[in-house]
Amino acid sequence: MDAREIIAGLNPASRVVVVGLGRSGLAAVRLLKKMGVQVSVSEATPREKLDPESLAWLATHGVSVECGGHSKELLAGADLIVVSPGVPLNLPPLRAAAAAGVAVLGEMALACGLVETPVVAITGTNGKSTVTELVGAIFRAAEKRVFVGGNLGTPLSEYLLGEQDCEALILEVSSFQLDTAPGFAPAVAVLLNISPDHLDRYLDYEAYATSKFSIFAGQKASSAAILNRDDPELMQRLAGYPVVARQFFFGEAAGGAVRGATIAGSEIVVSGLGSGAPEKYSLAGTDLGQEPNIHNAAAAILAARLLGCPVAVVRQALAGFRLLNHRLALVAEIAGVQYFDDSKATNIGAVAAALAGMTRPVVLIGGGRDKGGDYGLLHEIVRARVKGMVLIGEAREKMAASFAQLTKVELATSLAEAVLLASKMARAGDAVLLSPACASFDMFSGYGQRGRVFREAVAALANQGEAK
Repeated sequence: MDAREIIAGLNPASRVVVVGLGRSGLAAVRLLKKMGVQVSVSEATPREKLDPESLAWLATHGVSVECGGHSKELLAGADLIVVSPGVPLNLPPLRAAAAAGVAVLGEMALACGLVETPVVAITGTNGKSTVTELVGAIFRAAEKRVFVGGNLGTPLSEYLLGEQDCEALILEVSSFQLDTAPGFAPAVAVLLNISPDHLDRYLDYEAYATSKFSIFAGQKASSAAILNRDDPELMQRLAGYPVVARQFFFGEAAGGAVRGATIAGSEIVVSGLGSGAPEKYSLAGTDLGQEPNIHNAAAAILAARLLGCPVAVVRQALAGFRLLNHRLALVAEIAGVQYFDDSKATNIGAVAAALAGMTRPVVLIGGGRDKGGDYGLLHEIVRARVKGMVLIGEAREKMAASFAQLTKVELATSLAEAVLLASKMARAGDAVLLSPACASFDMFSGYGQRGRVFREAVAALANQGEAK
């Protein structure tokens, strides 16, 4: 049964349990209360560590909350379980409930099952947030009302709690969300790339790749599927996954008879959209004029054009777009050395993409909490681009063992120390790149805090005159 069928079967007597009380969980609770069903919450965090205001709201609205774990009895007695993206699906009580026939949906699937507005869904190992925000910026430039959210930060359920007056919903979609979205059928689905990630949560790489490709599973022949023709993993696997939607490709290899967006340097040429002559877009002099953002822009252009955004407006939005924080952002240039914050690069593929786009010799700052990826996949590009490496966090010894024969490696106990060591390795004309290839939770609250600490350390370096 897909999400719409499951939701259609709910009534005022239906018992729904929301697992996880983060922002998406709270949004799901509010939406379910609006739908008029019986709602309760199961949260692993102890009650004393939860937000008191949220708990007070839940109590006022008659929502019972179990804290400090998930009871088998509560979940097994539900008619529907709604999970937040961060909740592992292999939790024993959750698996037992699913085995007993209880339907399990994610918060995004719950909301998507209630909307008729066209959805643009963007997934991939890397670049999702940039493309999602860029598509949203193009729609806004075209004076179209849009919701931009999903995994990016604002749950779709929050849109359904408002006026619901948008012409399109632009969603960043994670593999975790796709795993709990049966029948998900976006009007436009974008798969940017696939490389090993989240192998601490998936059985293997094949399971992760299958999750990513499921973004196309519910589409119709009239829908659009946008794929990266330059990604060998994606193209190799494409034949094994049925994609019934119209296919459009982007990349340097997307020319010829293939409809889509062909990349030539910093220029993108779009053809095959039924609009007559090829459309040309130049990224020279914009924030998007360096890889991997040229590929990201190509995907966004296709998504926006397929839903009717005019060519002139697309060009205007590309020129004015500014990159998101912590995504290959230039922080400063000190003594001829450029410092880049790419804290969002929490997996191997993201680091490879960042290094491929660098035009200077690189001193790389990496490390953090290991996610189960194979660092050997970075050996070739590290050998070619990285003159030195400073490693931090839980994974630093493992990473050092992998890279020590390829480049100079030093270890640091803090990010501030790593910036100082990197500055001493670098010379004028080099770049210091924070691109960790790891999660941040061993030392920071998230990649955002890690990026802010990096920026503070770079600012302190400039102020103290430590860089050569």
